[in-house]
Amino acid sequence: MTRQLAGFLAAARFEDLSPETVEHTQRAVLDWLGSALAGSIEPPARMAQGVAAGLGTSNDATVFSAGRRSAAGAAFANGVASHILEFDDVHKGSTLHPAAPVIPAVLAVAEREHASGRDFLLAVALGYDAALRIGEAVNPSHYRFWHPTGTAATFGAAAAAGRLVKLTPEQMVDALGSAGTQAAGLWEFNADGAMSKHLHPGKAAMNGVLAADLARAGFTSATRILEGERGFLRAMSTSCNASAITAGLGTHWKIAENCYKLHACCGHTHTAIDAALELRSSALGRIAAVRIATYGPGFEIVREPNPRTPYQAKFSIAYCVAAALVEGRVGLAQFSADRFGAKGVRDPAVGALVRHTTVTVADDLTARYPAAWPARIEIALHDGTVLRGAADYPRGNPENPVSTVALEDKFAALAGGRFGADAVARATAALSAIRDAEDMAGVFCDVLP
Repeated sequence: MTRQLAGFLAAARFEDLSPETVEHTQRAVLDWLGSALAGSIEPPARMAQGVAAGLGTSNDATVFSAGRRSAAGAAFANGVASHILEFDDVHKGSTLHPAAPVIPAVLAVAEREHASGRDFLLAVALGYDAALRIGEAVNPSHYRFWHPTGTAATFGAAAAAGRLVKLTPEQMVDALGSAGTQAAGLWEFNADGAMSKHLHPGKAAMNGVLAADLARAGFTSATRILEGERGFLRAMSTSCNASAITAGLGTHWKIAENCYKLHACCGHTHTAIDAALELRSSALGRIAAVRIATYGPGFEIVREPNPRTPYQAKFSIAYCVAAALVEGRVGLAQFSADRFGAKGVRDPAVGALVRHTTVTVADDLTARYPAAWPARIEIALHDGTVLRGAADYPRGNPENPVSTVALEDKFAALAGGRFGADAVARATAALSAIRDAEDMAGVFCDVLP
């Protein structure tokens, strides 16, 4: 299985991508860039940039908001920045955020190797394919302890970087082996609201670059890292589906299943948010109580009943739905630091609604996860009326798609809100130039002032 995947990764060509797959890949890069740029000035990103500066003196690749660093250092710093705002993409079946670990690795190595834009796009598509397939193979039991964006995505970053450095099939096997032995990311950080969630994609990106570079240098690794007796699948899952790794390999590109986030919070809250927004106009100002039903694995991540920090709020389905009902949106403004204190939510209206919101796990919804991320919502009004809504997929999923224009608006809001209209114009020009670029080293280096 490892060899079959490695052979595909090493042999794939840009011409193997259908026009639709290329379009999906370009949309993924567009969506990622907004999160990466906007996140690059957040405190955790600044810390990561400072650490990256100490990892070496080479200037191979762009670090957004912080000059240039080694390819591994740039992949690390940009990977951290990409995941901070909780606006980066997600994939249902693997419960994995692919852009944050994969694209920073691709950009860093593409700049260092002076790869073409087509090679860049191919590497992104391949990185998504490897990460999402392996994530699906170990999900959903893997998700109980492990954050797939740190674990399975390490394979995606290595696959993408390995393709850019033109690894042979045997070398790609070694790159996957080195990726698998580095794959990590435990959910325990969520109990403390710690920054480890941002670390996971940064380290996955960095480890992927390291794995590819080691393989190119002749560094050997496990040849059966996926299916071996002590390999990734057996170690990381109690009910693995190994066939997910190779089913449709080369004919069905997983990037087509990508999901785009329209709310600045954990994806497990989004279906309930959208259902609440559908009912908002009929409920505004008359809400007595809110009841949310969701699926078990998601509830474990978003169960915080009374957030006291912006981070906790992003993982509180009660807060996110309350903010949606009161304010009509769940964007960056809903997670500003001044909205929270030691006693919880400071805004009187939102705080009162959070206290009158109950969240339960429904077995029938859990049974449909992860193929669907379903939710039901009931809004009890003061006059006794009960409004009901339900959905299986939030907006931005392939089953409930969002237009490229909407993604462009999201990008402009994220980048423009922090760097201004000129930066948006430069970034838009860079994005439009990728496919025909002869050397990726010059595409993004001047995006930010």
